[in-house]
Amino acid sequence: MILFFFRALSLLPLRALHAIGASLGWVLYACSPAYRRRIAENLPSGLPGRSRALRHAIGESGKQVMELAWVWTCTPARILARTRTENPDVLEAALRQDRAIVMLTPHLGCFEAIARSYMASEQGRKRPMLALYREPRKAFLRPLFSQARASGGLLLAPADLHGVRLMIKSLRARGVVGLLPDQVPSRGEGVWAPFFGRLAYTMTLPARLARAHDAVVLLVYAQRLARGAGYRIFWQQLEEELDGDAVADAARINRAMERLILRCPEQYLWSYNRYKAPHGVEKPARQDATP
Repeated sequence: MILFFFRALSLLPLRALHAIGASLGWVLYACSPAYRRRIAENLPSGLPGRSRALRHAIGESGKQVMELAWVWTCTPARILARTRTENPDVLEAALRQDRAIVMLTPHLGCFEAIARSYMASEQGRKRPMLALYREPRKAFLRPLFSQARASGGLLLAPADLHGVRLMIKSLRARGVVGLLPDQVPSRGEGVWAPFFGRLAYTMTLPARLARAHDAVVLLVYAQRLARGAGYRIFWQQLEEELDGDAVADAARINRAMERLILRCPEQYLWSYNRYKAPHGVEKPARQDATP
């Protein structure tokens, strides 16, 4: 039933899906005090244009949900027609090196469009991406999510020990792996590091993988364009060098994610419970990350 509904939605134009999603985002915001509180708490108090970012973030979060029907079912030619890269030379330069590549993107814009557009390109056909993913909690959604994400040749690694082994195997072969470093990891897989002025439990896996396999670390996000026009993809190589200190490296990657998010803060998923303490992890004495 849900697969039928999902495919029915995919027949709508992207502009219509975004319009529906924006409306649903406001409905959820109006009906859920917990949702309103989470966004208000997570949105940095010192963010320039904070009030404007908040207003737009409510609708953008709804767009992010509804656009999945389009992104996951469109043909490679269609996704390429609706995505344009702001600086393709950064990706091309990384791919020319005889090194593994770790691609990092936060919950910003349409992160699902990055993998789909990359796999639809000539680069993706030559060097497929292996993406780390977390299965939905609802069992009936899992086949839909895995089938949709694997379409177009994208390789998938579950967020568990088996998935880590798959990524290590790929990187040893100088492959390309993709992760969302702002996902909250499980106990023992992260450290407390600053993120927009507060301590957030941050995964150590991206830095460890990159250092162990001498990988190029690329940062990327796909900005959602107005009126369903598609997406603009921006690539950047990690500026700060990773030195093997788990906390320092996590902080470096968080700073890099912050810089991406500040390019279009209204499209970050501020409703995500970024500052939670996973089961079994003790919260820091104070969450304020300022000295």
